[in-house]
Amino acid sequence: MTQEWDLTADVVVVGYGAAGAATALQATEDGAQVLVLDRFTGGGATALSGGIIYAGGGTWVQRAGKVEDTPEAMLAYLEREVGDAVSPATLRRFVDGSPAMIDWLTGHGVPFEASLCPYKTSYPNNDYYLYYSGSEISGAFNDITPAQRGHRVKGWGTSGKKLFAPLARSAERKGVRVEALTTATDLLTDDTGAVVGVQCRTLRDAPAGVRTRYIRMAAIAAKPGIYYPPLRRALEKQLARLDRRYGTTIRVLARRGVVLTAGGFIANREMLHAYAPAYKNGLALGSSGDDGSGIELGRSAGAATDRMSNVSAWRFLLPPSSFTGALLVDGKGQRVIDETRYGAAVGDALITRHDGIGFLLADEELMRKAISQIGPQAAWFQRMQFEVMRRKAKRGKTLDAVAAAAGIDAAGLRETVAAHNTAYATGAPDPVGKPADYVRPVGAGPYWLLDVSIKPSLTNPCPMFTVGGLLVDEETGAVKSADGGDIPGLYAAGRTAAGICVNSYVSGLSLSDCIFSGRRAGRSAAGEQSVAMDGAASPGSPATARPRTD
Repeated sequence: MTQEWDLTADVVVVGYGAAGAATALQATEDGAQVLVLDRFTGGGATALSGGIIYAGGGTWVQRAGKVEDTPEAMLAYLEREVGDAVSPATLRRFVDGSPAMIDWLTGHGVPFEASLCPYKTSYPNNDYYLYYSGSEISGAFNDITPAQRGHRVKGWGTSGKKLFAPLARSAERKGVRVEALTTATDLLTDDTGAVVGVQCRTLRDAPAGVRTRYIRMAAIAAKPGIYYPPLRRALEKQLARLDRRYGTTIRVLARRGVVLTAGGFIANREMLHAYAPAYKNGLALGSSGDDGSGIELGRSAGAATDRMSNVSAWRFLLPPSSFTGALLVDGKGQRVIDETRYGAAVGDALITRHDGIGFLLADEELMRKAISQIGPQAAWFQRMQFEVMRRKAKRGKTLDAVAAAAGIDAAGLRETVAAHNTAYATGAPDPVGKPADYVRPVGAGPYWLLDVSIKPSLTNPCPMFTVGGLLVDEETGAVKSADGGDIPGLYAAGRTAAGICVNSYVSGLSLSDCIFSGRRAGRSAAGEQSVAMDGAASPGSPATARPRTD
């Protein structure tokens, strides 16, 4: 029955970002023949990202930068940061394997550099590639020895492309096959319910000019379309028309297993509104492929999901680094959070506890220092956002005047400043736990209130992405069914699965989890006994999966 299958491989990977690349490479290294299916041409959200890998415990990059770190210190931080996202044993494996993960990435050509960023920032400029990418120096973690664990892949601008491209090149050299412009629409199962293949829509046989046009439009939809959703939606309609006219259906046999690495669902507004309606005002940080299709494929085979309402939303206050000394207040003039915390913690606090309303209070002296720092400390997009905030900021000679200009409660703001300044003067702890090294009194006016509220904005958006997904076995990456068992032949990794960053995100933790979970799934799928020999077995009817509608 060979003719029933258009393509065959030992392991079939659906989606080709960091998790897909890690899966493919590991499965290949373990002796499997691997085929990757990607709706576009690979890269996914990884290629759009900042390219940060969260790693520690003594990586070669840390050692080269003379950063002292231990697995115990990294574990203590992550235990408190991510909570019950995964079991203690899984978190321990992630931490203990962190140095080797950087070695593995380096061996596949991913470039790192040990230049330490000397100031607190949300993302370093092109001079620095190792930094505090989380909340390690914040008050909530002041009893844990901090270390710089944000390993920015070396590359100009945002470095995600410099992470994915070397992995893709290495995969190609090792014989991984990639079917681009191919969308998985259904999982195929045998009579026992085991997943044995994938049904797809593909443009592989479309005219060359059509494929070229599709690729160009998809690239624009990804970025800059990510920042201007109307452009993305318009291009997606054109892409859908091309697919309807020129797409054909193919069936792909997976002799050992299918691995879903198709990203999250931040680009699916219906799913987002259904599971996480509080996050409707953010910037969808991902590609058009982050539409939940990988999760829905898993569900079609009976998969369980976990923490689908969890979303990571980022409101960065830094750079400039001097803003660690500012006060973040809400509409009532009350403090929101320790201002040294990572932007995902800030965004979560604003959305879940303060109705998305936030203003950064700075006196004139602090604001002058911030203006002087933004040039040397910031990347171009950070400078742009700072200038927009500065131009739109409300100013006033007194706290009452600036509160009135911004539309927040003046009495609450006065009380907040008084409590903060009194604590500083008496040596008492900061009211929201900010470390003493970053506390400064609010001085004389005039005062500035910079709007950092989370709302739709082209110039200062709040990036966010989903972190919930399919429930997987933490030893193997096998997708779990609703009754608690493993679904034979089906695995998931990256943001299609719930993983280490499902509760709390710091920069680089998602990409690290993509590598960790992708390699785990690839290793497990490669080790599966073949379910068929080159098409010698016929699948049953396709599982009832939601077909793509775009």
